[in-house]
Amino acid sequence: MMPVVDKPLIQYAVEEAVAAGITEMVFITGRNKRAIEDHFDKAYELEAELAMHGKEELLRVLREVIPAHINCIYIRQIQPLGLGHAVLCAKPVVQNEPFAVILADDLIDGDIPIVKQMVDVFEQQQCSILGVQNVPRDQTSQYGIVSSVPLAEYLEQVNGIVEKPKPEEAPTTLAVVGRYILTPRIFHHLEKMHAGAGGEIQLTDGLAALMQEEKMLAYRFKGTRYDCGSKLGYLKAMVALGLKHPEVRDEFATYLQSLK
Repeated sequence: MMPVVDKPLIQYAVEEAVAAGITEMVFITGRNKRAIEDHFDKAYELEAELAMHGKEELLRVLREVIPAHINCIYIRQIQPLGLGHAVLCAKPVVQNEPFAVILADDLIDGDIPIVKQMVDVFEQQQCSILGVQNVPRDQTSQYGIVSSVPLAEYLEQVNGIVEKPKPEEAPTTLAVVGRYILTPRIFHHLEKMHAGAGGEIQLTDGLAALMQEEKMLAYRFKGTRYDCGSKLGYLKAMVALGLKHPEVRDEFATYLQSLK
């Protein structure tokens, strides 16, 4: 729920999914995360108040938080058992359909929304797709790292994946960063997983098992990623999106220039 300029991170994630044609939003939340559900709920009293006072622009913004054709489903992850377990929590809703996983802490800004890029690739390839980018070697221990064979521009076939390897042990520096399109077969493998690194059920371990059965691709997305789980990444996102925001960009740019 941390805001970047004037919207929380989760709002950017939902807008990215909507732009890709996704209509069912499944939020996996933990304790003390009711603010997410409240954010996307309909605010009848506030809408009535804004309408009564003729505040049409604010009313439009409020109604655009979640489009009317979008269905929101909230599932509580009882224990923090890792990303793999969080994905598995969605199985009763997703069932036997391919689905996207978006980690809202990774804000990725692209001319074409990143999930839309990946959905387009999925429609052609019909297999699981991992959003990837190169990271500095000294940061490989923070990511799932893939080894792969190039197939086309921006697209590679994955032949190996390892969770958070030490820099000296990482097979490459190609990291999976917060965007996935997965086939429902991943649930079968996650159900068989035992706790791995950090005592959690790692999505990476499930992907490694899935890769033995199905083709898996790595997609080098076209866009800029901001790791908003870090202070520096969050500040970079705030500056970059502030400079693009139509209401404040000019004054903000002038202010930044004055700091030099």
